[in-house]
Amino acid sequence: MGKQACLQSNQRPKFEDRQFTLGHFDIQNQTIDSTFQSQMQAAAGSSEKVAIPNCIYLNLENLKCFEVVKRQYEQWDVIFDNCIAIQPSNPAFPTHSGQVVLMAAPKSGYLEVTFLRPVQFVSAFITSSQRLVLSAYNRDRQLLAQTVLSGANLANSDSAVPPNTLLSVKASDIHRVTFCAFDGQFTIDGFSFCF
Repeated sequence: MGKQACLQSNQRPKFEDRQFTLGHFDIQNQTIDSTFQSQMQAAAGSSEKVAIPNCIYLNLENLKCFEVVKRQYEQWDVIFDNCIAIQPSNPAFPTHSGQVVLMAAPKSGYLEVTFLRPVQFVSAFITSSQRLVLSAYNRDRQLLAQTVLSGANLANSDSAVPPNTLLSVKASDIHRVTFCAFDGQFTIDGFSFCF
């Protein structure tokens, strides 16, 4: 992934960050926390009034290529660290939707996201050059939940796992998540979270 990634068309559709409920997400054929999914399905079919959390799906298309991403989404109570926006030129890292994805930089293999108010669910579409661990922590930096992409899932590889695999973590009081691929390269698309 290099500078050619930014030489693609600058004409991008104008989208706005949007708020959703879980019902707005099309997560068929993707890996997701099955307990959380069944709870939401049960809530949807129940006659009881159940509060379904508000979810935010971040629009990345307004970011410029190679823009350092830090506080651009602070209005949604989220701050990124060690993160840039890119338009991948390497076909091994396809986007899930749109042209822009997030990538760990300048330090490869590690990206951190902090929530200014706690969330209970975080998900993203991941393409990685090697095994990746998504971890969620509370305010005191204690580990709450973890999920693992078992190995590389680059496009046009012999990986059993397809590119843009949806990873998610669910826990009460998530204040921070980390994506760690142990010095590998990975892209993040469709980053979303629920309060």
